[in-house]
Amino acid sequence: MTESNKSWNVLVTGGAGYVGSNLIPKLLDAGHAVTVLDLFLYGEGEDVYGDYTAHKALRQVKGDLRNIETVRDALSGCDAVIHLACISNDPSYDLDPELGKSINFDAFRPLVQAAKAEGVKRFVYASSSSVYGIKDEPEVTEDLALEPLTDYSKFKAMCEEVLEEEREPGFVTLTIRPSTVCGYARRLRLDLTVNILTAHAVENGKITVFGGTQKRPNLHIDDMTDLYLECLQYEDQMIDGKIYNAGYENHTVGDIAKMVRDVVGDEVEIVTTPSDDLRSYHVSSEKMKNELGFVPTHTIADAVQDLMAAFKAGKISDPMSNENYYNIKTMQDLGMK
Repeated sequence: MTESNKSWNVLVTGGAGYVGSNLIPKLLDAGHAVTVLDLFLYGEGEDVYGDYTAHKALRQVKGDLRNIETVRDALSGCDAVIHLACISNDPSYDLDPELGKSINFDAFRPLVQAAKAEGVKRFVYASSSSVYGIKDEPEVTEDLALEPLTDYSKFKAMCEEVLEEEREPGFVTLTIRPSTVCGYARRLRLDLTVNILTAHAVENGKITVFGGTQKRPNLHIDDMTDLYLECLQYEDQMIDGKIYNAGYENHTVGDIAKMVRDVVGDEVEIVTTPSDDLRSYHVSSEKMKNELGFVPTHTIADAVQDLMAAFKAGKISDPMSNENYYNIKTMQDLGMK
């Protein structure tokens, strides 16, 4: 059961990123007031939000999550937080582990405490399905032990613990563990499985698959952002202190390559090479379905078709070398500290 279209004044940290660029217009269309706190490393203004840039209910704060004064300023007047901001994949994190820790973990408790001090009533945290590590179980459910393999996923798990420690009456917390997101967004990432395979198929007519037997859970970006919208409408008692996997399709990387070829064209060549990264997991999202009633509706094929349409419309420029599409390349270029 959801609340009757409650309008929030919501802070979205990292709201100019891949997911945020898709989420912010939906939040505004739904009648929420939105503040974005972001460094805007990958673009700003119309590059990220299109016509929504000038929306009267959108406030953009360009600043660092690690600066508590900036955080307090961004939180001013907000009663909900959707926390997306982080160094968002293992290679980017490994580029500078201290930087990653400072953003992904050290800044987290101060953000949560500042949110409570400002009177925020609901805090939604974007964790990661990678917190489980490698599991032998055929279905990875929320009650399995967390065995993160990397610092990135370890600090994601530790933030979940912090959020539970900070939870108190009147401060409702919800943790989402997303699968790998796929599909087109204005602030596009091409360093994600479905997206990069599609880019190679379109640009090179060839997909190289490393290993191929590894299962990867995926979720279309429109389903991801629709879920965050719903997270603002569920009644407090439904979600307070809860954790949900958010995924849809679990396929091997080899099968994903074939799905890409089916959409892009039979002439696309698939080359398989050995890999020593055989991490494989099958994430179950049954709890999300059964308790929240949320069922994703967009497929991997839909994501590939959306990307194809963007390529054809000229919305994706120089995909193989444009650093904006690759988090780690942009971070290297900027020399972030």
